[in-house]
Amino acid sequence: MAKERRSDLDQEHLRRVRRICAAMSETTEKLSHGEPTFFVRKKVFAMFANNHHNDGHIAVWIPAPPGFQGALIKASPETFFKPPYVGVRGWVGIELDCIGDEELASHIHEAWRMVAPKRLKTAGQAMFRGSNNRPV
Repeated sequence: MAKERRSDLDQEHLRRVRRICAAMSETTEKLSHGEPTFFVRKKVFAMFANNHHNDGHIAVWIPAPPGFQGALIKASPETFFKPPYVGVRGWVGIELDCIGDEELASHIHEAWRMVAPKRLKTAGQAMFRGSNNRPV
């Protein structure tokens, strides 16, 4: 029974990540390494991780601006962590149980902006307004 409830919660977290990612221009989702992965054009900007290799995290992995990974982890180690494989390139893991939708959307939107082509970013500016990154 507890496993079923955990599975439902995992699926709700995936729905949250999908909803946020889908609000951004030219986002596609594909399975990569067995997990839902989100692309802008052909570049990855977010990876859902459902207890990847039994690490205990239900999380999203995203690229972070230079210097942000360590600062985020230091400021909030219960929410942020260095994910395997991509952590060495500055990506950060976000524990989905520990973050609200608005803050999560802000981090994912920044990740999208980091990898989106310049032309698409400029067009995407009209799509988002204010600090809460909600679609207009």
